[in-house]
Formats: sequence, C-alpha cells, structure tokens
Amino acid sequence: MTAVNDWLAVHWLDVLVPFSVLFASLVVLLWVRRRIAHWLDHWARRTRWPGDDILYHAARWPSLLWIALISIYLGLETSTLPGSWHMPATRSLWTVFMFSLAYSFVGVSSGLLRLYGDRLHIPAHVTRGVSVAVSVLVLFVAVLTAMDLWGAPIGPLLLAMGLMAIAVGVALRDILPGLLEALHINTTGYIKAGDYIKLETGEQGYVLDVGWTNTRVKALDESIVMVPNVKLARTTVVNYGRPLKKAIKPFRFSSRTHLKELTGLKAKDLYELADMLKKVPEAVVYYHTHHFLEEHHYLSPEPPNDFAVWVTDVLGDEVLGERLAAVDTFEFPTLGTLRERLGGIVEEHLAQPCEHRHATEGREFYFIKSVSFITPTPYVAYDLRELTEALRKLPVGSLYFHVFESRLRLGRSRNDFSAWIGDELGEQQLAEQMAHLDPYQYTLEELRSQLIRLIEKRIK
Repeated sequence: MTAVNDWLAVHWLDVLVPFSVLFASLVVLLWVRRRIAHWLDHWARRTRWPGDDILYHAARWPSLLWIALISIYLGLETSTLPGSWHMPATRSLWTVFMFSLAYSFVGVSSGLLRLYGDRLHIPAHVTRGVSVAVSVLVLFVAVLTAMDLWGAPIGPLLLAMGLMAIAVGVALRDILPGLLEALHINTTGYIKAGDYIKLETGEQGYVLDVGWTNTRVKALDESIVMVPNVKLARTTVVNYGRPLKKAIKPFRFSSRTHLKELTGLKAKDLYELADMLKKVPEAVVYYHTHHFLEEHHYLSPEPPNDFAVWVTDVLGDEVLGERLAAVDTFEFPTLGTLRERLGGIVEEHLAQPCEHRHATEGREFYFIKSVSFITPTPYVAYDLRELTEALRKLPVGSLYFHVFESRLRLGRSRNDFSAWIGDELGEQQLAEQMAHLDPYQYTLEELRSQLIRLIEKRIK
C-alpha cells in the first residue's frame, strides 16, 4: 500500500488528467446525446414516419456504450500508458465499437424490413430470409474489419464474400429492382393505396396496393391490372389523388341497338295524321322525332322531326311545317305529352278555314316503330372520376341511351347521369346542371364534352 501511495505521490498528474478527460467526455457526450434525442423526437413528430421508433430503439442503449467507449478512448489518448498496453487497449475499444455498431445496424434493417414487408405484402418467410442475409452480411463485414484491425489475413474471406455477393445478385436479379422501386414508392408516398392513377401507356384505375414487385390497379371495368414497379418508375404517371365519395350502387353503363318495324299504318292528309297521332304507340312518336338525331349525331342543332318534314315537303304546308319543327322536344318530360302537343298543333291548324292537300300515291306518311334491345357494357362507375373516365371511352350509342332514350322512352324526368349523381352521390347542384343541359342543342360528341366539363369543374 505504501508503494502505491508513493507512486501516486509522484505520478498523480498522470492519473488525474486521463480520468478528468474521461469524466468530462462522459458529461459532454451525455448532454449531446440528450440534445440529439430531443431534436430527433421533434423531427419524428413532424414527419410522422413510422420508422423513427425503429431507429430510436436500435440506437438507445448502444449509444450509451458508444459514449463510454469514446470517453475511455480519449482518456487513453491523454494517458502515459506504455505502447505495449496502449495499442491493444485501443484496438479492443474499436473492436467493441464496430460490433455494437453492427448490432444496431442489424436491428434497424430488420425493423425496416418488417415494416415495409407488411406494407408491401411480402411473404413473411421472404422478409425473414432477407433479414437473416443482411444480418450475416453485416456481421461478416464487422469480422473482416476487426481482423484487419488486429492484422489478421482477410484475403480468403474477401474472396468468399465476393462469391457470395455474386450468387445473391444472380438470385435476386429479377426481384431486386421491383423491390427497390416498391421501397421508393412507399418511402416517397407519391403513389398510395386508394389513389387514382393513369399511365402514359394507357393503364388507369385505383391503386389497391403496392406489392414488392408489382402494383395492383383496379380498372374501370373492375378488372385487376398488375403493373410492374419497374414500369411505374420508367413511365409517366398522372396521380389524380384520393377517390371522391363512392356510391353504394354503382352506375352501370348500358347501350342500345334498335330495329325499324313497319306498323302498316299511314296517313295521306292532315286529318289522318291527327287521327293516327292519337292511336299509334309512343315508340312510333319516339322514332319519328329522334331517329334522325341518332343516325346523324354529328349534326347540330336539333334536326326537324319527320312530321314537319313530310308536311312541308309533301303537303306543301310551310306554315304548319314550321310550327311542328319549332316544337322543343326537351320541354316534354314524356312521349305522351310530346304526342299530345304534336297532335294539338295539327288539330289547331285544321280548325282554320283553308284548303288541305292530299299526298299522292306512294308519298303517304308511313308510321314506323322503333324496337330497342338494351345490352350491358363493361363500364362501371362508383364516383365522379370514374364516371368521367368512362364517358371518355363510351360509345355514342350508350351515351344516347342514357341521355335521350332513358328520359323519354323510359319515362324518366332526368337523364340517367343526373339521376344517379343526385340520388347516389348527393351532388344535387351538379345533378341539376346536368338535368338542365339541353342535349338537343349539341352533337353527341359535343354533349359528351359538356358532361365531362361539368363533372371536371366539380372535381377541381
């Protein structure tokens, strides 16, 4: 004991300085650790990234070890230990630091793999396999570094690691690019489940989920499209954002084909025309007021009905022809009221004292009936955005059916689009705008554009 006291009396400064440096380093580094933890906590609350908890738990306890190791190292550097002791001690500290750093890295990588594995719906066994592979690789690098630090030969191990890397690269050459793109998509968040996207190659629909190699997209016809993640990264993608309010009952688009059926009825003068208008089925009135519009959908505005054309061209009564042609079909909610109005105009004209001509043989007015066949289409819409995209692709026959035929022949007060938007989506203002849109003032293509314009204005 006396010898120790005598040594301390002589070398007390050699002991005090290293321990002072060690203690001061501990205090300063613990304060820095606290400040960094406070900053990271603030950053985590701002970004709301779920991976911050993984980083925090992986570095919480190892950081205390790192502070102790750094403090001991600084103490050693200011000590007067002989070189035979100093060098092994320093190498031991660096070895412990490297393995603790590898331990933290393994914890972070395993946690992130589990997190994004669940998000990408990667099978659990695949996630575990990748996690084990990463852990082995990190441990291997740590061992190599430690061996190099202690002067051991590392050539054979480097060769083994190179061969293993080549084998892993070959095994993952088809999977790794898609997996990396999936991680990029989920990290950046520019495409999320529920977004409506459209690729420049034509694919479009709602994103169901971003998988580890493919992204599943639900198209408008309810089919599922598998888009490779690599393709998403190499093509232009328009993201329309989150879906709008969805209807419980979707809008299912239908189309119609029709046949002309001769009724055997005809009229040779205005008296017979007025009498027949009271008797013929409404399908006859519909045909003679609408067939020209459908067959020549590229013409605008509304063409004259067949009754006005026959009265003017065959009977030569231009006054009555103009009155019949001036009837605004849009004002009548049903074919019955339209027929009454046409018949009333003819009867009013007959009540006036004037000479009424007869049609020559072969130029009588032949009443034709329209027989319709309604068929479904693959287009379905649950919200306004899907309705817009379907309208862009819809055949004119289907557009005609939902705007004209459903309103008059099927006895509905509004067109199908207006009724569905108001009843199923609760968009009453947009429904009224569509209901008051006079379709007879446009060609069918112009009408399509007007409907899309109204919906897009509401979406924006």
